[in-house]
Amino acid sequence: MTVLAVYSIKGGVGKTAAAVNLSYLAARSGIRTLVVDLDPQSSATYYFRVKPKIKKGARGLLKWGKEIDHSIKGTDYENLDLLPADFTHRNLDIVFTKLRRSKHRLKRVIKPLKKEYDLIIVDCSATINILAENIFNSADYLLVPMIPTTLSVRTYAQLRSFLKKKKYNLDHVFAFFSMVDRRKNMHLELIEVVNSKYPGILKSDIPYLSVIEKMGVERQPVLAYAPNSTGGLAYEELWSEVKERCLQKL
Repeated sequence: MTVLAVYSIKGGVGKTAAAVNLSYLAARSGIRTLVVDLDPQSSATYYFRVKPKIKKGARGLLKWGKEIDHSIKGTDYENLDLLPADFTHRNLDIVFTKLRRSKHRLKRVIKPLKKEYDLIIVDCSATINILAENIFNSADYLLVPMIPTTLSVRTYAQLRSFLKKKKYNLDHVFAFFSMVDRRKNMHLELIEVVNSKYPGILKSDIPYLSVIEKMGVERQPVLAYAPNSTGGLAYEELWSEVKERCLQKL
């Protein structure tokens, strides 16, 4: 089983859209996939039309076993399940802090799911706290969306600096650009600078398009309601690259 966390310190960069569309593409290709929604805003849960009934709320993520099994829901798509989130997830970092081996609790929860799934995609909230360290210790790979702005690139640099300081494996950190407008010279120039400065920047990017914003109305992956759209094709290209870099064993 491979655990892929879609993570960024910065919010509003397209984490959930990527998690939802990549998981859909993985499941469509026959990979048994689970999306773990760790964001208290529960956007991935909303997109998949799931009403969360989480056993013991956030505390259900403290232990493995029945609480997790009872919380996992099927989606409308074959091979694709969801561990939903609700607003109690805003307390996850506090809950983890009170436990022994507090930075490894999520890893212990996920480990038994190896028998059921080939791929777990974690949709993360925009935090850099003990919950984030649980994610770093659980994930085989981090996938980091960036928008082509100075502040977004700055937060990516801060993330890499933190991971290096804590001795996480930077070779397993990949980033891609999201919400790209190729009519803007600033976007193109910044992408070029970042590509030359940092390793692990994927070639695929996600354009800024209304068909992707429409996910909130359709409550589906883009590939489900607009499979031949520019946005849908962009996610297919991103999935191909992610699969090549991170999922060779699947």
